[in-house]
Amino acid sequence: MARTLRSRANALATLGGIGASMLLPRAVRAQTPLALNVAGVPEDSITPALYADQSGLFAKNGLAVKLGSERSGSAIASGVAGGAYQIAKSSLVSLILARGKGIPFVLVAPGGYYSSSLPNTAMLVAKDSPLKTAADLNGKTIAVSALGDLYTLSTKEWMAKNGGDPDSIKLVELPISAVPDAIAAGRIDAGMVIEPVLERAIEGGKIKVIAHPMDAIGARFLYSGWFATNDWATAHPKETAAFAKAMRDASVYVNAHEAQTVDLLAKFSGIDPGDIAKMVRAESATALNPKEIQPVIDACAKYKLIATAFDAREMIRA
Repeated sequence: MARTLRSRANALATLGGIGASMLLPRAVRAQTPLALNVAGVPEDSITPALYADQSGLFAKNGLAVKLGSERSGSAIASGVAGGAYQIAKSSLVSLILARGKGIPFVLVAPGGYYSSSLPNTAMLVAKDSPLKTAADLNGKTIAVSALGDLYTLSTKEWMAKNGGDPDSIKLVELPISAVPDAIAAGRIDAGMVIEPVLERAIEGGKIKVIAHPMDAIGARFLYSGWFATNDWATAHPKETAAFAKAMRDASVYVNAHEAQTVDLLAKFSGIDPGDIAKMVRAESATALNPKEIQPVIDACAKYKLIATAFDAREMIRA
């Protein structure tokens, strides 16, 4: 539970008259937690923030954090740009596209890793489908959660690197939860999903995995991050540093205690705890490493989502 900082009111009470009245505002400000409105899409890379709140890590670092949930990256970006949230979590692709449009978002803390050694996303087809390779998907209809998202990039890059023609496919937007049923019903040929939808789809017996397309972006890269506007981060270095430290400490704990954080994520996301316990969990990053961001920027440039690639260090709040 959040802890509150101890008051020094008794000490101030000993300072009489004008001296006490002059010192009181400064002392109160020093004790008052720094308030932050924070938000994120309720997927696994938000778990460190949930733990930082529940365990008191935010409070220990002098922050009073109100953590909210949003269902889309566009809503989160609008909230940060408009000042409803000071810091929020988003897909790295969304932040790269925003930067390409001149919106001055900066990363203040890392989110989750994609790792080819423990993939939590996959390309699905029907259990009895003859589709097996990238070339087999030429001309087919494939579902992604949003046109121009990380699923779009990874699908195209996987096709290009494995003998397929990424320009031949038809990409359609579908909520991730709707993809397995759409495949089983024959409305689409294939689709990208993430945990826990992936685990449930496989257990249902009507779907199979043919690839992990995100491997084509990189063996290990950052797929989400916590961000703010550059103006806000510049004007609030104390809050920015305190948030980053709390998230770093929380990520270390969460990575080592998956079982202990199931209920936290279940309550926030509405995902059944049993599904979370069985799914491949996202590893939480503990530092912003440009080398783990650059592959996503380069893929965005390759597939013309941004005009040109740029150095990942430009996205990171120093």
